[in-house]
Amino acid sequence: MANSTDSVSIFAEGTFEEQILELLSYIARNRTDEDRATFVAPFQNALKSGEGKKPIEEDETRRKLILSKLLVEIRGLGDGSDKEIKGFFNLVFAHIFSLYHSNSPEVRQYLGTILKTISTSPSERLSVKYRVLSNLFNSLPKTSPLRLSVYQTLLQIATSKDNLNVLELTKSDVQKWLSEWEITTEEKSAFLKSIVDAYVQAEEPAVAYEYSLLFVQSLSPSSEEAKNSALDVIATALRLPTIFDFDPLFKLDAVINVRDHALFSLLQVFLNGGLSEFKDWQAKHSQILEKYQIPTLELERKIRLLTLASLASSHIGQNLSYSKVAEGLQVDPSEVEKWVIDVVRAGLVWGKLSQTTQSLHISRATSRTFERDQWQALEKRLVAWKSGLASILDVVTAAKRQGGQVAT
Repeated sequence: MANSTDSVSIFAEGTFEEQILELLSYIARNRTDEDRATFVAPFQNALKSGEGKKPIEEDETRRKLILSKLLVEIRGLGDGSDKEIKGFFNLVFAHIFSLYHSNSPEVRQYLGTILKTISTSPSERLSVKYRVLSNLFNSLPKTSPLRLSVYQTLLQIATSKDNLNVLELTKSDVQKWLSEWEITTEEKSAFLKSIVDAYVQAEEPAVAYEYSLLFVQSLSPSSEEAKNSALDVIATALRLPTIFDFDPLFKLDAVINVRDHALFSLLQVFLNGGLSEFKDWQAKHSQILEKYQIPTLELERKIRLLTLASLASSHIGQNLSYSKVAEGLQVDPSEVEKWVIDVVRAGLVWGKLSQTTQSLHISRATSRTFERDQWQALEKRLVAWKSGLASILDVVTAAKRQGGQVAT
């Protein structure tokens, strides 16, 4: 490997000929002097503007031919410093885009080959791979469909190296890109599916689930793929121990379209029902849980926590007795505190236990749905809060008046 003192200034100002020779010098740097001369000679001859030839700067056809032959010789990152590698590829990309329209078949072909070369390079210098591809991604117009290919390559490299977090990918970024890129609906769906698969492989199922919602939303609701994907995302939501909000699923047309499936009826239980409804469903459809690999014990835990959350929602600002909790959860009163601790850890309920009064004082609780009943309950609390503030204001005003009279 060359030392930094031997680095070649890839971004040096110069003519087309000088820059091409510089790129060739980088590619051939580890060859012997004789091999290097043999390698460069055909390019030098092609660059010459002899009798009957236009100057190379005025001959676009010849420049394209020379560049195409140079691109064939790029077979890896090369043996240079990180700065040299980035500079080399930046200059290569600059020549490609200066000679071809960004949506041309040639650009797609050349970039596809280079992206494959970078991703399959045996070099373990991941940071420079990411930087080269990130530079390319950011240099492309926001609407360019080429951005899809570049990011798919980034995703492929990161996934293959168990290094997905380095991309710092967010749902808002993905949604923004998909709204900008001029790509087909099918390509958008395929991109979202590749993200889902990447997070599944990275053993981050909760993140994969969030992208699964976007993926299902991107599909044609009536398609067979949408039906199968909708059932998979329902099963995933039920299976994951950290998913308690099922309302987003009911906003997906593909999910609504499988309403005749047993999994959909189970989803409705988890949105509005309780333990009794779950047991009734289980008695009729136990084979469905086996088919979709949904553990019964996990479902029982989740439905109990959701039942407790619903009880708490109807007792905000009040005490909820242990006996009422035990009855709703169908557990022994001695187990109530354990379930309360679990529901608090799950972020569904906030409150304070009292062993003296055998009750839970509810300060806040998450509603499983937010529909008419929840809006009415919120209205009542706001009215009570407003009334309380008015009473406080009256007391303060009266105290000020009384204080003024004493002062005089």
